[in-house]
Amino acid sequence: MPPYSSRIAPDAPGIADNRAAHLSLLGEFRALEQRIADNSARSLPKFRKRGQLLPRERLDLLLDRAAPFLALSTLCGYQMHDDDGERKISGGGVIGGMGFISGIRCVVVVNDSGIQGGAVTPMGVQKVIRLQEIALENKLPYVQLIESAGANLFRQSELFIEGGRTFANLARLSAAGIPVVGITHGSSTAGGAYQSGLCDYLVVVRGRSKIFLAGPPLLKAATGEIATDEELGGAEMHYQVPGTAEYMAEDDADGIRICREILSKLPWERGALHEPHAPIKPPRYDAETLLGCVPPHYETPYEAREVIARLVDDSDFLDFKAAYGPHTVTVHGTLDGHPVGILANNGPIDRDGATKATQFIQLCCQSDTPLIFLQNTTGYLVGTEAERGGIIKHGSKMIQAVTNATVPRITLHIGASFGAGNYGMCGRGFNPQFIFAWPNNQLSVMGGVQAAKTMSNVVEATANASGDEPNYDAIKMMEQQIIDQYDTEGKALYATARVWDDGIIDPRDSRRVLAFCLATCREARQRNLHPNTFGVGRM
Repeated sequence: MPPYSSRIAPDAPGIADNRAAHLSLLGEFRALEQRIADNSARSLPKFRKRGQLLPRERLDLLLDRAAPFLALSTLCGYQMHDDDGERKISGGGVIGGMGFISGIRCVVVVNDSGIQGGAVTPMGVQKVIRLQEIALENKLPYVQLIESAGANLFRQSELFIEGGRTFANLARLSAAGIPVVGITHGSSTAGGAYQSGLCDYLVVVRGRSKIFLAGPPLLKAATGEIATDEELGGAEMHYQVPGTAEYMAEDDADGIRICREILSKLPWERGALHEPHAPIKPPRYDAETLLGCVPPHYETPYEAREVIARLVDDSDFLDFKAAYGPHTVTVHGTLDGHPVGILANNGPIDRDGATKATQFIQLCCQSDTPLIFLQNTTGYLVGTEAERGGIIKHGSKMIQAVTNATVPRITLHIGASFGAGNYGMCGRGFNPQFIFAWPNNQLSVMGGVQAAKTMSNVVEATANASGDEPNYDAIKMMEQQIIDQYDTEGKALYATARVWDDGIIDPRDSRRVLAFCLATCREARQRNLHPNTFGVGRM
């Protein structure tokens, strides 16, 4: 088959408007990310006075130069709990993602101690849990830069139980044979002390690290004992007396140097394992054109193959059963040298589309081909004809295939993600290895207009059944309230704040992000670990 030939002219009507709308959404998203960084950077004078680096400076020093770093869930917790989206915006109080340290692909978690001392937030806990899941599933060393004021005690009911899961995961990582390396740059108090204690390799910083279950104020209140920070849990004490720490650093930069050296000494594969050797041809269409060829709103139809042609190598892919269930697109292709099966939507999923998708998923599992889901669907087709045609039965088969697929699954929300269509196209609830969204993503149980009309029909029918005259003014007001609610709760920012995805990305970065994740999955499937029973214990 020849490479795909785009049918979109650069100067076609609507292209410029589409691009402008996407750039506006991207500008909003990037501005919020910058607001978090600026919020943290306001602590610079205080950090310099203490002889410390800011959290983002530590991260920059830790990562390999010129190597990719994929930040995850950057807007976690946006406008939730104490996050006001302005001066208190925090990204969950955690910076996290995947990058390379001494040539090793790792998951990196940094307490953003520039914001409220790195205090733990409820959604920050969920972000850390997700990062730990990624490390476990993809067999990646877990590196944490620790400095936190501990849990927000006013939010303890939303932190306590889930916070314990983060410590359990550290133990699981160690037991699985995945190294946990930590640098305690400052305070690591109460439950947070176990963040340090559960590291396999721990670096402390002379005069700065403070690790204790109860700090001096709580100790005095609980027992009457009086002790200084250094006596109770300073770096010197933990390095020399109980052996909590394996390495002593003189400052933040020295601690990062030691951390990089620890990883360099591990017998761990450097870089990507067994990367494809064939020359890789980029797509024939510039990623920039994605902004023009995809309408920002899901109600405007477009050809999903135009997106695929801007993602896969040489814009070359093979349609599978193109004429059968045509609204569901299934193709084989290669992305940055990785064979992939791609499922996309050109409309609702009907019976034939679900059947085709089920077969395609099974075939990809048979050939060990990773799956990419490009979600833009209003859901499964409804109506009398659809029900009589067995849409529930065939849709259920598709959901079974998605759920039990034995190959890596990566999902990208590029438009609508409504109802069971979210499920059949491997939404968050189906545990894809990675899941990202474009800023125009809309995610909800159904569209707002459909939800409003459904509820107004119910209210009207209830009134008629009772012999009452429906209050059409009240119904109209209710419809608008529902539409407004769905508009707010369906936005990409709302979803990413709740870690329903692993982050919002620029559509133009889609190929790079997918390639990074495919390489991560490839490494994981080829890497052999050496697990033990309980994780490495400090003796």
